[in-house]
Formats: sequence, C-alpha cells, structure tokens
Amino acid sequence: MDANPSPTVLARAHPQPARPSRWRRLARRFNTVFVLTVLLPTLAAVAYYGVIASDVYISESRFVVRSPQRQNQTGLGALLSGSGFSKAQDDTYAVHDFMQSRDALRELDGKLHFRQAYASGAIDMVNRFPGLAGWDDSFEALFRHYQKHVTVEFDPTSSISVLRVRAYEPKQANSINETLLEMGEVLVNNMNTRSRQDLIQSAEREVKAAEDRAKAAAVALSSYRSNRGVFDPERQSTIQLQGVARIREELLAAEAQLAQVRKVSPNNPQIGSLESRVQGLRAAITDENARVMGRDGGLSAKAPDYERLALERTFADRQLGAALTSLDAARNEAARKQLYLERLVQPNVPDMSVEPRRLRSILTVLFAGLVLWGVVSLVLASVREHAN
Repeated sequence: MDANPSPTVLARAHPQPARPSRWRRLARRFNTVFVLTVLLPTLAAVAYYGVIASDVYISESRFVVRSPQRQNQTGLGALLSGSGFSKAQDDTYAVHDFMQSRDALRELDGKLHFRQAYASGAIDMVNRFPGLAGWDDSFEALFRHYQKHVTVEFDPTSSISVLRVRAYEPKQANSINETLLEMGEVLVNNMNTRSRQDLIQSAEREVKAAEDRAKAAAVALSSYRSNRGVFDPERQSTIQLQGVARIREELLAAEAQLAQVRKVSPNNPQIGSLESRVQGLRAAITDENARVMGRDGGLSAKAPDYERLALERTFADRQLGAALTSLDAARNEAARKQLYLERLVQPNVPDMSVEPRRLRSILTVLFAGLVLWGVVSLVLASVREHAN
C-alpha cells in the first residue's frame, strides 16, 4: 500500500464545502438592500401614518382689505370700477405680517392657550410641541411651530387672502381662525384711527402756523401805522395830490386875477392882498408836495415798508385760507377714506381631517424607497464588477 497518497485521493477522502455562487451572493446582498431601503421604511410609514399620526383639521377663511373711494370714472371705467372699493395691497400685507407675527402668537396664547393646545398628549410625538427632542420649549420654538400651522396666501390679481389654520381638533382650528380675523379687524381699525389722527393733526398744525403768521403780520402792520402815523400811503398820497391839484387851480386863478388887476390898475390896493394870497397858495403847494414826496417823513418814503408789511399780511391771510380749506378737506378725507377687512368666506368648522394624507404618504415612501433601492443596487453591482 502506498504510504503517500496523492492529492487527488486526499481531496476525495476529505471533500471541502461548496462555495455559494457569485449570483447567489449578489442576490442575497440585494435582498438585504431591499429590506433596508424599501421594506423597513415602508413598514415604518404604514405604522406611523396608519396608526400613530394624529388627524389634522384645517379651517379656512377668505378675506380682503379694501378702502372705499369716490369713483371719478365715467362710462365703461365706472362700470369696470365695480362697487367703489379700491385695492389696498400695502395694508393687506401689513395684516398678513401681523397674523404671522409674534404679537399675534402672544395674543392667541393668552386667549386660547395655544401652547397648551399644541402640546397636548393626544397629539403624536412628531407633531406635538416641542417635538421629538422635547428640550426646546422656548417662545421662539413655539413661534416656529406656529408658523407651520398658520399660513396666509395672497392672490395679487383678486386681492383675496386665504387664511388656513392647521389644528388637531375641529373647533380649535375654527377658534384660532376666527380669533385671527378679529385681531386683523382690530389692527385695521387702529390703522384707520392713526391715519385719521395723523391726517387731521398735520392739517391742524398747518392752520396753527398760518394763524400765527397772519397774526404776526397784522400786528406788524398795525404797529407801523401807529409809529409812523400813516394809514395807507398810497391812498393818502392820492388824496393829498388831489388837494394839491385844487390848490394849483386856485393859484392859477389868483395869479390870473393879480395880473389883470396890475394891468388895469397898477396902483390898486387889492394888489397886496392878491400877492399875499398867491404866496400863501404856493407855500401850501410846497408843503403838500413835501408831505407826499419828502425824503425823510414823506409818504413816498414810508410806502416801501408799508407795502412790504401789507404784502406779508396778504400772503399770510391767503395761506390761512388755504390751510383752513386743507383742514376741511382732510377731515372729509379722514371720514371717507377708511380701510375695511371684509370677510368673503367665514372660518369653517371642519367635519373631517384633511391631513395627513395617509395612503399617499405611504406610497410616497414606497416609491422613494424603490428609487433608493435601485440606485444602491446599481452602485453595488458596479463595485462588484470592478472588484472582479
């Protein structure tokens, strides 16, 4: 008997276990990937959306912020202008910002206990405040939670705003929606009040300034008249010049009479009196001219200052009249031009949950898992092929 058996004999005497084929190992690996990327996520989605996820109720309302204005259009323009309301998009955005602000959240929390309602144990851990982490229950975290559950959408074409509130009880969603609309109406009313006050106060300030200017101008003119002893230089000059004209006529008559007397009777005793009369008339004319044309105390020297003061008073009176007219217009405008928050659709009380969309969510997870499984499978196959 051979003491050293051949390798073939040894192999037959001690057979080694057969290795699994390459395709079998690849299929096993793919099955593991399928379980991790498709099966387990889908089962988790079925468990969460089918059993754990809380029902979400959505209350919806629609409103518009408008301001009435008088329509000046005629014909087709007036027909297209509709009911006489104008869009107030800037004020609409202000209402939107307030509804999604921290101030609105504070007021809601004070009235409806928003934090307590959204931290209820009846809500699943994913949607409950403060969430799975549970450590951040600050006001900022609550505000982020609030922004996820309260949304306002705006259509610039129709100027209609849509307010949606997501809650976990129907009446709760309706109450929050109703309270937000009431808060928006209060905001609009406050904006109306401030607008009216600002408009009227501005006009009243202009009237007060115009009154002060008119009073100052009147006092300055009155003081000038008292101090300079003049009422109206132009009128006074006219009156005095008329008097000078009459004196000149008398002077011409007296000179003519004197010349005739001298010619007819050179020794006539009336010549002396006539000469005295002529000299007196000439002196009177000189005095009147000095009063009108004198450089120091004449009316012509006083006229420029007087005209400046009179012109200032005229301007002040006109400014006061314009300011009073503006005040009346501002009061009419404040009474007419106001904002309104008109409710087009009242907040509804939902009778069934809208979210979560359970079947669609499960199918979404399944589809995403299948896509991920396909990508991972291709990557693993590529790696295996390069390794061999």
